[in-house]
Amino acid sequence: MSDPGEAPRPTPLSDAARAEILLALTPDVGPLLRGRLLQRFADAATVLSASKAELLKVQGVGPKTARKIIDARRDVKLEAQLALAAEHDLGVILPSSPQYPRLLREIADPPGVLFTRGQLEPTDQLAVAIVGTRRTSRYGRTQAERLAAGLARIGFTVVSGMARGVDTAAHQGALAAGGRTIAVLASGVLNPFPPENGKLCEQIAAAGCVLSEAAPTMPPLAGMFPQRNRIISGMSLGVIVVEASDRSGALITARHAMEQGREVFAVPGPIDSPLSAGPNRLIRDGAKLVTCVDDVLEELGPLAEPAPRSDGGTIRSPAEVKLNELEQQVLQAIDPVGSTLDEVAAACGLPIHRVLATVSVLESRRLVRKLGGNRVARV
Repeated sequence: MSDPGEAPRPTPLSDAARAEILLALTPDVGPLLRGRLLQRFADAATVLSASKAELLKVQGVGPKTARKIIDARRDVKLEAQLALAAEHDLGVILPSSPQYPRLLREIADPPGVLFTRGQLEPTDQLAVAIVGTRRTSRYGRTQAERLAAGLARIGFTVVSGMARGVDTAAHQGALAAGGRTIAVLASGVLNPFPPENGKLCEQIAAAGCVLSEAAPTMPPLAGMFPQRNRIISGMSLGVIVVEASDRSGALITARHAMEQGREVFAVPGPIDSPLSAGPNRLIRDGAKLVTCVDDVLEELGPLAEPAPRSDGGTIRSPAEVKLNELEQQVLQAIDPVGSTLDEVAAACGLPIHRVLATVSVLESRRLVRKLGGNRVARV
């Protein structure tokens, strides 16, 4: 019998879940190929038990990859990695798990598994990514910290890659503001890179989440960096590029964002600075120019789905996270099909002049609309 004060133990993984994880960790089986394999076969367990001849019928599977799939049960040390995950209290999240980020599930090549340090929260679906060069300038660090702090203060989760430079500044800005931040690693979550960000990794895990699709002890591999960028953009409503040269990996993240239907933002910089070449080109090609948090809120507009609020309600627009307590109270009192100002005043216990002034603020943020006379409705 367990101790009443003991933390609940995680539910043991089923054989089907183990097969999913094993397939996701099989070398040379990337997310797109994994998707094709799962389309061809019934499930991950069937893929892993398929013959070489059957595997070779799948587009993208050659003799070498087929052999790696067949040998995966022997070569991928799954049980050892799962034991480490349990020892270090890591989360193991599959696409079918309720904790799996909704936005990430929607992309064309979602990860087959996520290993997490810290916790993913429902409010993390209201997230914006901030990325940029590793060799940033003082200007770039300042802007990344300022934007991250501003977004964190109004309720956004800040997503980045915990790389040197802009990524580090973004995480630090969100943490300094007391907000949530998520680091997406190209290595395993028990082998964070760069090494000097080990303490930052612990701080992020305590105030948000560190995650990776790589096995927990996996070292950073060159090919994993561009691959993890699709997760950064995939978890976010939009991506802000602060500083980036023409060949920066941050531009790969911006490209993923465009392909995934996410918004792309860029912070302008001096025209003679190589570090501003990437953002300036993005702006020229149609990215939203960002000088402050309001620029981000204006571009995002209404959310595709409501995000949960800390009080149990829902946030239906990024503009809503900027509301103070009074504005939230008045907004909640307005019916979507319409309410009179007198009804709102009575529901809130406020004088009519306070309600009128607050409704004007809500209208300017496109959260309510006037119906004529003294009636208003939520948008």
